[in-house]
Amino acid sequence: MSAPLPAIRTLPSWLLGRAAARGRGLVAEALAAEGMKMWHHVVLSAVADLGPVAQAELGRSIQLDPKDLVGVLNDLQSAGLIVREPDPKDRRKNAVSLTGEGTRLLKRCEKAARAANDALLAPLEAAERDQFMSLLIRISGTDG
Repeated sequence: MSAPLPAIRTLPSWLLGRAAARGRGLVAEALAAEGMKMWHHVVLSAVADLGPVAQAELGRSIQLDPKDLVGVLNDLQSAGLIVREPDPKDRRKNAVSLTGEGTRLLKRCEKAARAANDALLAPLEAAERDQFMSLLIRISGTDG
């Protein structure tokens, strides 16, 4: 989809939005080949980093609405990718952790997502990729 005015097409925000949409599309396609959706991958990845993790903490860490998180967790648990068990620190809470199959699928998804991101950045030379990533980190307000 092209913008109606040349002035809009030169705005950094518009160009970043187009690049982000292209990147999301490439990653979504790569994850779909593994039978995964974006939020499912995000949750698996967060559980791998934080797990076992309280369900509420997991939702806060990825900024996903609790109702939406429950749906994603239900899908992942039905597929045998995660387990929810009483948190040993607080039995009133559920702790979420990966199963062996969840860990294996996450590794395949990470590989697919890296390949999709490599395709996104393919027009850039290695030094340009490094510089681009550094600049993105600076303007995104993240620590990297």
